[in-house]
Amino acid sequence: MVTRAARTGLRSFSSKNLADLRFLWRWPGSLFGLGFCLLLLAVSSPTAGFEYEEVVERARLLAQDPYQEPEKLPGFLTKISYDQWQKIRFIPEEALWLEDKLPFQVQFFHPGSLYQRSVDMNLVDESGKEEAVTFSREHFHYGLNDFQEKVPEDLGYAGLRILFPFEKEDGYQEVVRFLGASYFRAVGSQYKAGVSSRGLAIDTGLESGEEFPYFKEFWIVRPREKAKSITLFALMDCPSLSGAYRFSIQPGSKTLIQVSATLFMRKEVKKLGIAPLNGMFYYGENRNIRPRDDFRPEVHNVDGLQMATAPGEWIWRPLVNPQRLLVTSFQLKNPKGFGLMQRDLDFDHYLDLEEDYQKRPSAWIVPEGDWGEGRVELVQIPTDNENNENVVSYWVPEGLPETGNPVSFSYLMTWGSPETTAPPLARVAATRTSIGEQKEVKKYLIDFEGEKLRPLSDDQDVKPDISVGGGNVSDEHVTKNNVSGGWRMVFKVTRKEGVLEKITAANGQPLELRGFLRKGDTVLTETWNYVDPY
Repeated sequence: MVTRAARTGLRSFSSKNLADLRFLWRWPGSLFGLGFCLLLLAVSSPTAGFEYEEVVERARLLAQDPYQEPEKLPGFLTKISYDQWQKIRFIPEEALWLEDKLPFQVQFFHPGSLYQRSVDMNLVDESGKEEAVTFSREHFHYGLNDFQEKVPEDLGYAGLRILFPFEKEDGYQEVVRFLGASYFRAVGSQYKAGVSSRGLAIDTGLESGEEFPYFKEFWIVRPREKAKSITLFALMDCPSLSGAYRFSIQPGSKTLIQVSATLFMRKEVKKLGIAPLNGMFYYGENRNIRPRDDFRPEVHNVDGLQMATAPGEWIWRPLVNPQRLLVTSFQLKNPKGFGLMQRDLDFDHYLDLEEDYQKRPSAWIVPEGDWGEGRVELVQIPTDNENNENVVSYWVPEGLPETGNPVSFSYLMTWGSPETTAPPLARVAATRTSIGEQKEVKKYLIDFEGEKLRPLSDDQDVKPDISVGGGNVSDEHVTKNNVSGGWRMVFKVTRKEGVLEKITAANGQPLELRGFLRKGDTVLTETWNYVDPY
């Protein structure tokens, strides 16, 4: 499966190349090496012969040439259905390192259907030697498909997945997969796949259309016998840029992925989205009318955007399924973290024995180093089913580099329970709304829960702090919830005259609402921040 000869065309990384890298344009400062301490205590270093800088050099050279479209797959593979593609299964006995009984195994995906690019795969052994992973039809079951003999022997793979024995008695399970463009997704030990990520987002949500960079080549570093982590490198390409990525993956109840990247611009882009996350939100408890008759009270694999600001404020924005494209953002400086979360882990809120939405992970991003001025952007796209990832979030830096200048950044991802990255204050547990006979008046009910709220009694001075853009607030009050131990914030909003016409789904601007609980000058909860597009 692995060739004996090292891959041709390998460039050594010379001292001259290192000197070139000293002049990397830093955005907005050096981000490499900062904040690595927690992860590096557990991460095994890659071997000395092949390092991240080698991929950075390849990306730099790649960006100096005009972009070239990758070779196309044979026509019959591009035309097979997704169901046909799913029937092509990698044979588990052909997994990398199976016979060596290493703590990690690697399996590969067959090109075809939605995945119309072949990706070069390489291994890096203990000595640092780079070798190509060769494709073979014999490594796949083709099921009822009758085209196996037509598949070229040099086809290549579409992607890979890494397996790890979370619990020894359960055998090896998928911890992360890289498949399609620059998409990847990971899980903690008790979770099913849900939210996903990408290496980069370019011009997302713009009328000009989105560009999708892709990983064209991977290098997988062979782990040591008792390794708790695994490292791989990736080379990115697209018309606008090329890039080098390093992923250090540590599986567990919460799976950690440390990401480092260096980008080289071929041309100017309008919007660069760093650390993008993708999720699905069809409907939840924040709207009483379901899109259709469905036995499930809620359908989503993420239900909110969580953010932590440098000054210490924690913000929760519940998701919506808008009637038209909804793009909102939060201006921040040096954010402490942001992520798409699945906070609601109660089976009774989904009642779906097949999808198990209560077992979907949250994904949390912690920037490493100084990210400076910018914004966390949230894109919510209308959907009429649960098969679309209609929610995207990412960081947009305030300034974009000029063509030819490199961009470097790094961050730590946590995949797992929302409790792992929960705010220190009481948090929002649910958002509900109600419309009475007066259509221009809407009622909002927000439940807060947390240990700091439990000891507070009804006669204590808990007050709501509410502000609304585009409406007038009335009947605001709070009530102790003796069932959950939390508190409920309730208020009504009457849309301001003139705004009512603009709020329609066809042409309107949504209401922007914000609120939290306090006792005197003490803030008791995170900030509930909601956009109501209805």
